[in-house]
Amino acid sequence: MRVLAIDTALEACAAAVLDTGAGAVAAHESMPMQRGQAEALMPLIKRTMERAKLAFAALDRVAVTTGPGSFTGLRVGIAAARGIALATGKPAVGITTLAAYAAPFIAADDSQPVVAAIDARHDHVYLQVFGPGGRTVVSPRILPLREALRLAATGAPRLVGTAATMLAAAWPLGERAPRAVEQRAAPDINWVARLGALAGDTAMPPKPFYLRAPDAQPQNASQLARR
Repeated sequence: MRVLAIDTALEACAAAVLDTGAGAVAAHESMPMQRGQAEALMPLIKRTMERAKLAFAALDRVAVTTGPGSFTGLRVGIAAARGIALATGKPAVGITTLAAYAAPFIAADDSQPVVAAIDARHDHVYLQVFGPGGRTVVSPRILPLREALRLAATGAPRLVGTAATMLAAAWPLGERAPRAVEQRAAPDINWVARLGALAGDTAMPPKPFYLRAPDAQPQNASQLARR
């Protein structure tokens, strides 16, 4: 299976091409980026496909991170993935950023818990906790930092994500310290590709996985002053 993976959910603009038949990532590129993904993404995808020496028509699937993450970034990546899937007639699948963060840790050792955490600002985090075998023990949710710590501080977990150091710094006294702390601005795009290859096909196109409403809300027309 040949998978094009795309990630613009957080602080990177990234793409990778995985060829499961060859057992390797054929090409990948990741640029640190908080803004400007809309302009950078398609040229980056083009370069990645050229390095992989693969035509878009030869893809079997497109995978894209669906969040939680930046509202604007998510829309950029998902729109690109859906557009490529539509043009090539191939399926597109969504991968959450939390699962992508946790995947390499689970692959390395699935006997120990993993906490994937993303800074949601205002002392809140997006959180998912994985137990033995990669099983979800705390489903994805947005929580105040204190509540997130209560759920995360079990069994000396490995922490990963944009909120990893924040959780580690506030770790409750008396609890076993985290086994590892990896502050990452974005998931590894190669693991997004691997998860994309493993995902089941779905007739539904990927859509943003927000977990909360946007900060900016449209004004209520009924409250506008009439002239």
